[in-house]
Amino acid sequence: MQKETMNPGRGKRPLLVMKFGGTSVGSPERMQNVAKLVQEHARDAEVVVVVSAMGGVTDMLIRAANEAAKGDREHFKGVRQELARRHREVADQLLTASEQASVLPRLAEQIRQFEDLCSGFALVREVTPRAMDTLSSMGEVMSAKLQAAILRSLGADSEAVDAMNLIITDDNFGNASPLMEETIAKTRQGLAALRKRGAIPVITGFRGASRSGVCTTLGRGGSDYSATLIGAALDADEVWIWTDVDGVMTADPRLVPEARILPEISYREAIELSFFGAKVLHPKTILPVMKKKIPVWIKNSFNPACPGTKIGPAAANGQPGVKAITSVSKAHLITVSGRETLSFPQLAARVFGALGAEEIPTLMVTQSSADNVLCFAVHDADLKRAKAKLEKSFELELLHDARAAIEVLPHVAIVVAIGENMKGTPGLAGRAFGALGRRGINIIAIAQGSTELSISFAVKATEMKDAVKAIHEEFQL
Repeated sequence: MQKETMNPGRGKRPLLVMKFGGTSVGSPERMQNVAKLVQEHARDAEVVVVVSAMGGVTDMLIRAANEAAKGDREHFKGVRQELARRHREVADQLLTASEQASVLPRLAEQIRQFEDLCSGFALVREVTPRAMDTLSSMGEVMSAKLQAAILRSLGADSEAVDAMNLIITDDNFGNASPLMEETIAKTRQGLAALRKRGAIPVITGFRGASRSGVCTTLGRGGSDYSATLIGAALDADEVWIWTDVDGVMTADPRLVPEARILPEISYREAIELSFFGAKVLHPKTILPVMKKKIPVWIKNSFNPACPGTKIGPAAANGQPGVKAITSVSKAHLITVSGRETLSFPQLAARVFGALGAEEIPTLMVTQSSADNVLCFAVHDADLKRAKAKLEKSFELELLHDARAAIEVLPHVAIVVAIGENMKGTPGLAGRAFGALGRRGINIIAIAQGSTELSISFAVKATEMKDAVKAIHEEFQL
């Protein structure tokens, strides 16, 4: 445990939830390393583990399902062999003979279920969201069973636990939302016996179950979210997200080689960074722990000696100004003008009603009330749905050119400067403008929220790297 957040007043060992991502459990060597890390920290703390599928497995499962729905029966048969090979390799190298005898039949059962589902998809030429949730989260089930068995082979008391028995969600398959009161009750009840005997639960990330017991998933990358849900339900002292980077950085090091690790950021800064594309965290990860002020640490399982980044209620000794830069490389600007026939409130209501119906997020929004124009950015993946929904919403107006228009500016990037203490610090936007201007980078649009937690700039996609570097250098991050 991190010494500064230990709570000696609890009168018992502190509770630590440790989540390991796909790269951390991507091979026999990595899974053995996870087991050793867990054992090391279990000496001083009560440890609850959450695991992702082995690296690449979830993508493999999803592609197999989609190919099967096209009628391709050969592809999923090849995936079946690869799944069996990868998980059997771990078992052969790391499990005792008795553990192999116990675990291998369970893994084989999962692989048979995968094949049965894909055969069904090939027959009906369709994959329903409900069926996809069951299939896409099988990697977590196999990973958890293996990781618990590895711990037992090393002498620890451990048991795999399916999060379907802990995390209760709505039935929005593919991106379910947890029902927190029921999740708290189920998690405490479901883990009580294991915790009482001092065993280490190894819980499947990414998935849960609806009230009727049907498998759901929390969205891609949702294992982080699983960990903080479990941590909040158990009133954990800390949640550690083990990944393959040393922590949250001031910028993407692929764009800015000089980027450095941030030792501490606030919950709000973490949420803003994840929303705008920082890949360290799932966007919803922080929400369950905010109310209870449970610290979250981002740590590197490949470099466990590195302290990592602490995420908490407020960063200690936070300096005014920009703290980090993030960016979205593939975006589009959509401009909707209502001309003289729609008032601006009517225009805004129609636009956001259309986007809301499809749950399409906007990356930034600007307006011109005088010209009756609303401009906003969306992810590349959302453009087709957004445009279709807007065209449907303004169908009558678009039949008459003078009444409304929808225009798309493609291939833009959104660059975002983020900092909890930007509010009330004069000149920040001016400095950013100046830095971009000196490099000849044109700002297409700009937006700043009322909380002043972030300033967003839209630039040409080809100029994104230079824009990020310019702002990073300007604020000496």
